[in-house]
Amino acid sequence: MSIKFYRVAEPYGCFSNFSPHPIKLGRRWPTTEHYFQAQKFSDKAVQEKICRDPNPMRAAKMGRSRKYRLRSDWNAVKLDVMRKALKVKFTQHNDLRETLLGTGDQEIIEHTENDSYWADGGDGTGQNWLGKLLMELRDELRTG
Repeated sequence: MSIKFYRVAEPYGCFSNFSPHPIKLGRRWPTTEHYFQAQKFSDKAVQEKICRDPNPMRAAKMGRSRKYRLRSDWNAVKLDVMRKALKVKFTQHNDLRETLLGTGDQEIIEHTENDSYWADGGDGTGQNWLGKLLMELRDELRTG
C-alpha cells in the first residue's frame, strides 16, 4: 500500500512543500517551498524577494523563472537543499513528525502529472524524489 499526496487540503497535504508550516533555517521561511526556491539563487536580494512573498505558488514561480540567474551548482545541490528543508520542517513541527512516522513502511508518493522529477508524473513513471526524501527522513527519525 502507498500514500499519495499533492494538494495541501487533502490527506497528507502536510507533506507538500506548500503546506503552511514555517521553518527556521538561518531565518524564518513561510514554507519549505519558499526556502527551496530561494536557495536556487546566490543573489540575496532575490532570496529576500522570494521569502517576503506570503504565497508559496508565487514563490515557486519566482524560483522557476529564468529572469534571475541560477547558482552554478544548483543541479548538484538541489537534493541536499530539499533534504535539509524537510529535516527542519519535520523536526520543528512535532505534529508533522508524528504524521510522517505514522505512515509506517508505506511508500510515500507525490502524485501529480505536473512533475516527473519531484513527483510520480501522475502515472508512476516519475522519479518521485520528494517521496523518496520523505521516506529517507522517516527512517532517519525512527533510528534518530
